[in-house]
Amino acid sequence: MATAVTPPRGMRDFLPADKATRERALGIIRSSFAAHGFDEIETPVMEDTIRLHSGLGGDNEKLGFAVLKRGIGPADLVTAAEADDLLSLADLGLRFDLTVPLARFYASHRAELPTVFRSIQIAPVWRAERPQKGRYRQFVQCDIDIIGEAGPLAEIELITATVAALDNLGLTGCSIRINDRRILTAMLSTWGVAGNLTERALITLDKLDKIGVDGVVTELGGLGIDTTGLADTLAGFSDGGWPDPQDAPAWLDAAAYADLSALRAALPGVALEFDPTLVRGMGYYTGTIFEIKHPDLGYSLGGGGRYDGMIGRFLGTDVPACGFSIGFERIVDLLAGSDDDTESAVLLVHEKDADPAALVALKTALVAEGLRVRLDKRTKNLKALLERAGAAGYGRFAFVTDDSVEPDDLVFKPLAG
Repeated sequence: MATAVTPPRGMRDFLPADKATRERALGIIRSSFAAHGFDEIETPVMEDTIRLHSGLGGDNEKLGFAVLKRGIGPADLVTAAEADDLLSLADLGLRFDLTVPLARFYASHRAELPTVFRSIQIAPVWRAERPQKGRYRQFVQCDIDIIGEAGPLAEIELITATVAALDNLGLTGCSIRINDRRILTAMLSTWGVAGNLTERALITLDKLDKIGVDGVVTELGGLGIDTTGLADTLAGFSDGGWPDPQDAPAWLDAAAYADLSALRAALPGVALEFDPTLVRGMGYYTGTIFEIKHPDLGYSLGGGGRYDGMIGRFLGTDVPACGFSIGFERIVDLLAGSDDDTESAVLLVHEKDADPAALVALKTALVAEGLRVRLDKRTKNLKALLERAGAAGYGRFAFVTDDSVEPDDLVFKPLAG
């Protein structure tokens, strides 16, 4: 029995119609970001293992695909196994996000870049995820980052450009959940969470939307944290409201909250929701963090935040940085195919014995008029042929006959209807 021929698990093929939708969306995102003064760069799909596993990528480092060194022999395998260090067999790895490569890129090219650098990166990344709906092992990220701007201008520009991209894609009703790592730190301190349990407590809090209030309380209690009254506190966080600073709860870091309030005032046209339980999984965030929320979905469509300490790991001196990433795979699933170009895409149906030179001459003349043209041989099942062409984005068709020697001789009919 023949085995199924499929892509590697967690990776996908895209048929022409799907590819067209993806490219249309990517074009909109690119042009939206560029209009706001961001410049596109490109980095290699692989980076040195030592950089990918330097503690900058958080839990994603565990999901990285490693590339074996050349010339490895049996003795190397034994040594690595005995030392319980299989990663020593690899010197390169596929990038698991675009932020670590950006930090390396900036460290490599700082002298050639402006003092404040606004970058676009749109490219595939790879993670050894357990494949499921919305999670793939190869997927595209759409990142914008601002490096060198320590003030709130970075957050304001990033949020403005991202919201513009969402609007241009036709995604309505989105809002931005926003928080600050300083607020999270103060909150855990108020709850009596010991410093050595901070990261584990944040991981638990980050699962609030998945396991609910009771689940979070149970997990935190399992860490030895006093959870008295915690359920009521967490339940009160669900409205997305902004507390009155004059009547703020004890856990609310005043300086961080003032910064978030200033962002809200600077972005009057953006739906900003304050969410003190927003964590963002990456351990490298140092200040503001944000996520895209869609009213009909239980998961975010992207996110980001400030990561002032990352680039200093490469340069030896700290450089402020902030970024926002659109979750392209989730967003493109919400988009419908475009009918904008179907009228300019035409199918020429010809007989089996048609003169190839005449067909190509006719096609070339139509292409010169700005049309997209495909030649297809007439088949017994003409309906199936036309349906396939329609699914591929073609809007009109015409039969080529012996008398169809010029474009004006063709009689076009709509493919649909």
